[in-house]
Amino acid sequence: ADINTVICDKPKKAQVLLENCEQEKTPCLKTIILMDLFDKELKDRGAKVGVEILALQEVEELGRNNIREPVPPKPEDLCIVCFTSGTTGNPKGAMLTHQNVVANAAAFLRSTENAVECTSSDITMSYLPLAHMFERVVQTVVYSCGAKVGFFQGDIKLLTDDMKALKPTLFPVVPRLLNRIYDKIQSGAKSPVKRCLLNLAVIMKMAEIKQGIIRNDSIWDQLIFKKIQETMGGRVRIMVTGAAPISPSVLTFLRAALGCQIFEAYGQTECSAGCTFSMPGDWTTGHVGAPLACNIIKLDDVEEMNYFSSNNEGEVCIKGPNVFKGYLKDPEKTAEAIDKDGWLHTGDIGKWLPNGTLKIIDRKKNIFKLAQGEYIAPEKIENVYIRSAPVAQVFVHGESLRSFLIGIVVPDPETLPEFAAKLGIKGSYEDVCKNPAVKKAILEDMVRLGKEAGLKSFEQVKNLYIHTEMFSVENGLLTPTLKAKRAELVKVFQKEIEALYSSMQE
Repeated sequence: ADINTVICDKPKKAQVLLENCEQEKTPCLKTIILMDLFDKELKDRGAKVGVEILALQEVEELGRNNIREPVPPKPEDLCIVCFTSGTTGNPKGAMLTHQNVVANAAAFLRSTENAVECTSSDITMSYLPLAHMFERVVQTVVYSCGAKVGFFQGDIKLLTDDMKALKPTLFPVVPRLLNRIYDKIQSGAKSPVKRCLLNLAVIMKMAEIKQGIIRNDSIWDQLIFKKIQETMGGRVRIMVTGAAPISPSVLTFLRAALGCQIFEAYGQTECSAGCTFSMPGDWTTGHVGAPLACNIIKLDDVEEMNYFSSNNEGEVCIKGPNVFKGYLKDPEKTAEAIDKDGWLHTGDIGKWLPNGTLKIIDRKKNIFKLAQGEYIAPEKIENVYIRSAPVAQVFVHGESLRSFLIGIVVPDPETLPEFAAKLGIKGSYEDVCKNPAVKKAILEDMVRLGKEAGLKSFEQVKNLYIHTEMFSVENGLLTPTLKAKRAELVKVFQKEIEALYSSMQE
């Protein structure tokens, strides 16, 4: 990106940058600004390769002594180069302008203006990566209303402590977090009486929501949901979920339990963040809302998968001032994403519902065929299996020379002991994971969910490998936005994949 100045927090990161300079990988780098203290040695090392290393205090001092008139950006000026997570191939730098970001934030404000006024007394919790446009647009909205942003300590395990201290009113979330809240409430209701009360409370609260009443001070809140609301600080009034699909049953349940508006948004980096958003007052689930005011959406035929716009199905295409300018120094990939008429092709397959909302039903990328020529969209299948209580992470794999799918599952350390205990199996997390009876039970639970969700028999996995270490950004198996790096996973688990196939000789 020809970047000449980098600001970083720790000297360790500066050392990595200097190593790149010494290997002549980044001849453009001229200045590193460090927040933490560093020694003279580092400064000298930088000087050798022509890189000046400054402390943040020095830079602040420079600014104080050389006051300049601010130069406001023009709408068409580049605001950010946001690298998309690279689930397919290498990360690409999406070039977003100020107009892109402002259009997206303004459209969000527009779609909620009559229902939920965002004011200076609002406060949001920032814990999602700021290198991700979802969080960026949330903050743009918050600042434009004069509201406050609180930043978490940096450890997701301590998020509840931070929430209790900050007491946010706005809370952007990803489905992984919502699933954990859901599991926590469900596993708390152990006795039949508690379970019965919980279900009754949800039914009563849902009836209110359908009449447009959203509150957290009903008798049911005081009796049953108070505790869970308190763990989020007790003041949350708006939640927005995005970045991945959320199961309808979880969304309905949490709308009742948390007593706040929960909106679902859909989009991607290339359209700044969001392109659809659920309407205030719409309590239905199973869709991602209607198009935002800043863009229009059309569905394009995908013949090879039998999706046709005449049936209200097809690839989601977006046009509007929130659509990016292209990928940095990659005209080829840009031409693949934006066609000559300015439509951004998302690679997602959508369906228009009768009420004008969009439902994402499939994925065009990452698609492969099995030996009999059946099309498989692995993410669609994984989004069903992830609802299985003992499953924390799942990767579905198939090959064009094989006739069936296999899966790699990382069980959830929080819910696995209870799941295993029901089978009469006790022991450490590692031991339980090795137990064939546990594997069999997890597979059965996943297949049951698959049937309920209407998966065809060839879309169901036939065998599993149970892995005990979470896929993470650190071990290179997840992108920074927590999506699976599919090619990497296949490489890492090559032996296990081979073994699964040969054990089930076709």
